[in-house]
Amino acid sequence: MIFHIVTGDLAAAPLNEAIALEPSMDGKVVVMRDVLNVGPLQKEEGQKFSELRSAFWQKVAPNEKNPMQVDDMERLLEIVLELSKNEDAKVWVWIAPIPADICTYHWTIKYLGKYKGRFLTVNIAGLPFLDENGKVFFPKSISEISAKELVKARKLARPVTAGELEVDGFEWGKLTDENAGVRTAEGGKRLVSRSDEQYDSILLGFCSDQFQKASRIISQAMSKNNLPTGDLYLGWRLRAMADMGKLHIQGDINKGLKDFEVKISDGTLFS
Repeated sequence: MIFHIVTGDLAAAPLNEAIALEPSMDGKVVVMRDVLNVGPLQKEEGQKFSELRSAFWQKVAPNEKNPMQVDDMERLLEIVLELSKNEDAKVWVWIAPIPADICTYHWTIKYLGKYKGRFLTVNIAGLPFLDENGKVFFPKSISEISAKELVKARKLARPVTAGELEVDGFEWGKLTDENAGVRTAEGGKRLVSRSDEQYDSILLGFCSDQFQKASRIISQAMSKNNLPTGDLYLGWRLRAMADMGKLHIQGDINKGLKDFEVKISDGTLFS
């Protein structure tokens, strides 16, 4: 039994297809939906990690009818339980060169690193794959890779070494202690803590003195600067900058990103 851990539903789709094609990969895809490269990591006394993360995402994307619930920890602990009961069970953590995937890797070490020889990674960073037209490309996420190419990628699966466990095992604790708003990938499996304002200047660069839909500004910023945070987080940053007086907002900020507009406040362009 193999537990395939991936970050995000988009990555899970081709991986499920690959498992259906290749019997040696047979197992269960476990999707981590939280984007751990943004938001707080440090719990308050008596608080569960899932409660901390759920509260953060509820602030980022308020929803009174269906409050945001993050349950990645619960599913991770189910894997831990299965590994403790079944010595044949293994875990493959699929890692692309993006901060969300790297954060998931460092987070899972804390719980799965003790299962030496059964905790494996499939790291695609810097490796070439073929696209649907047979051309070589270097994917930035698991979701960009076809099922057939993921079947080939299974050969990359290898146990995390004792040396890696020792070095990488400290990373999550360091990130938690720093408790920054953003974590960026700086090559390899290295992460650097940054402030919540990390991408604010980029967002402001796509704003003008005329109202524009938040969704348009965020779409442009993400496509032209490859921002690895997701649109919900960036929408929250637009609202935060409005609270700071840098932007004006009109519309309903409690709905979707297409339901409110923003423009530069007087003086912001010259600050």
